[in-house]
Amino acid sequence: MNPRLGAVAPAAKTALLMGGSGLRWTFAELQQRIDEAAAMLAGYGLRFGDHIAVLFANEPELFPVVWAAQRTGLYYSPVNWHLTPGEAAYIVADCGAAVLVASPAHRTLTEQICAAVPAVIPVLAGAGPATGAAARIAAGAAGRTDGGLPQRWEGFAMFYSSGTTGRPKGILRDPVRTPVGTTGPIDQLMRQLYGLGPDSVYLSTGPLYHAAPLGWSMATQRAGGTTVAMERFDARQTLELIERHRVTHVQFVPTMMKRLMRLPPEDRRRFDLSSLQTVVHAAAPCPVELKRQIIDWFGPVVWEYYAGSEGNGYFAIDSADWLAHPGSVGRSMYGQAHVLGDDGTELPPGGIGTVWFEGTAAFAYHHDAEKTAGAFNDQGWSTLGDVGRLDADGYLYLSDRRVDLIISGGVNIYPQEVENVLTMHPAVFDAAVVGVPDQDMGQRVVAVVQAEAGVAADSRLAEQLLGHCRDHLAGFKCPRELVFAAELPRLPSGKLLRRWVRDWLGPDPASPDPASPGPASSRP
Repeated sequence: MNPRLGAVAPAAKTALLMGGSGLRWTFAELQQRIDEAAAMLAGYGLRFGDHIAVLFANEPELFPVVWAAQRTGLYYSPVNWHLTPGEAAYIVADCGAAVLVASPAHRTLTEQICAAVPAVIPVLAGAGPATGAAARIAAGAAGRTDGGLPQRWEGFAMFYSSGTTGRPKGILRDPVRTPVGTTGPIDQLMRQLYGLGPDSVYLSTGPLYHAAPLGWSMATQRAGGTTVAMERFDARQTLELIERHRVTHVQFVPTMMKRLMRLPPEDRRRFDLSSLQTVVHAAAPCPVELKRQIIDWFGPVVWEYYAGSEGNGYFAIDSADWLAHPGSVGRSMYGQAHVLGDDGTELPPGGIGTVWFEGTAAFAYHHDAEKTAGAFNDQGWSTLGDVGRLDADGYLYLSDRRVDLIISGGVNIYPQEVENVLTMHPAVFDAAVVGVPDQDMGQRVVAVVQAEAGVAADSRLAEQLLGHCRDHLAGFKCPRELVFAAELPRLPSGKLLRRWVRDWLGPDPASPDPASPGPASSRP
């Protein structure tokens, strides 16, 4: 007998509610759809450890498919539907998906992917039985004795890195047969730290092809709670949904928090947010002043965490600890953290170096042995490539990713520090800071700014912003040039694609390609 999803929840309880359409599925209805999806996947001859790709926007039909894979021992890779056909086809081919399950809304993209990856079988959600190549694969399973794909073993999410420094890489874990219903260390942390349980109502604000929104949504349902999924983020609607559905848990990225704070004061006061028990943010660094404003508004229920899809470390910090250690991402909740210098020696408290994790789960970057080897040292510790420092009490303060570090005249400059200053100016909606080649200094600091709507992005504003930087930063950290862009290239997860910014700037930052409206033209 397979354990029912959300076994601690009554069958008639709401498992999924879509924030915009109002569609509602009970646990019994979701389980029925999971059973149907598992039977469909079994019909394609898939075995434990095989791989599927899924292509959906924030649509309810995504959940039965990923849960079916999760409960039948399959790997599943969500594909970002904003990608170009070539980029999406790369992920489907690289992960080795036997089947691509897609939303009918993405039929054209699905056809384009399959034209480039003819080995994959396309399945539109709600389609009929297998035909053609699919039928041949299903026929190959006729002699099997394991009964197809019973809901017996936990499956494996295989997310692809955001590709901020190159082509994205899948994050792979070995297929170990773990009984369905077994909670992993991160699930346990979510329950212990954030109180996720049967009475929880989680509001998912981000795109479900990213690890955190999908992972938290599924963890809530696994615990017997209700997931409210937004079709797309809207600041005012977020507050409406919190009030209407008595949301207890919600997760943001700093870009969302900024948009919430920029709502008219009357909108921010209008809604009853007293049901909130946990407000979580992650995915990108948050300016200290913005974080203070959020805590002042929501109260001492704000948490921050630092982790990666690699699952090799987890830091967390609550409001009280953060106010005592502003700027920190907390202390390690999983594994032991170390900060190492470039020569591999461990640095004392306060020393800035690469952050490494000891005693956490192993992982690999799919089809990239070199990158995998570079993520581990000779002691078996692993890293995400981030730079930071630990204080004497074990609180971690991140500086930047090693690849984003600017070295100008032999001095290290961390772009995030400069961006935090720029984005707190009322005329700035978003900012990116990068290093560009400089004959004398090696690199020089260039800022690319997206002005607030209605603000003239002209030389006068540029001078104001450069002066603002000089007022708040040491001179060597201040941008030497400032360029305006129509929009900056951020993933929906909030991560800034600096590589696209550098490419757009080209060899002469003062005169980027006039045919391009800004870095957003390169956005996936």
